[in-house]
Amino acid sequence: QVQLVESGGGLVQPGGSLRLSCAASGSIFSFYTMGWYRQAPGNQRELVASVTSGGSTNVADSVKGRFTISRDNAKNTVTVYLQMNSLKPEDTAVYYCHANLGTRGYWGQGTQVTVSS
Repeated sequence: QVQLVESGGGLVQPGGSLRLSCAASGSIFSFYTMGWYRQAPGNQRELVASVTSGGSTNVADSVKGRFTISRDNAKNTVTVYLQMNSLKPEDTAVYYCHANLGTRGYWGQGTQVTVSS
């Protein structure tokens, strides 16, 4: 059973930082594009950032310069990180990890990020 296990969400003040992690068990995930999406109440789920198996990244304009995505392709577990700096209240959302290869896609359970003073 495929599992994407997310961690690192929480409450942070504006201007603060958080790092999200997502662990995907199985060496097969080294071939997958890994990404982070977010969904705020009343909004559609949107792509925040993604990183291909080769390390190429794509970052949404709304977070460019503040968020960084990276991945660690260990032997049996692939971990993708989202470093979030200079957080703003509008970054408040549930953040979801996603793994994609062709027509196959898997989602994590989501982790809440709340930016508030």
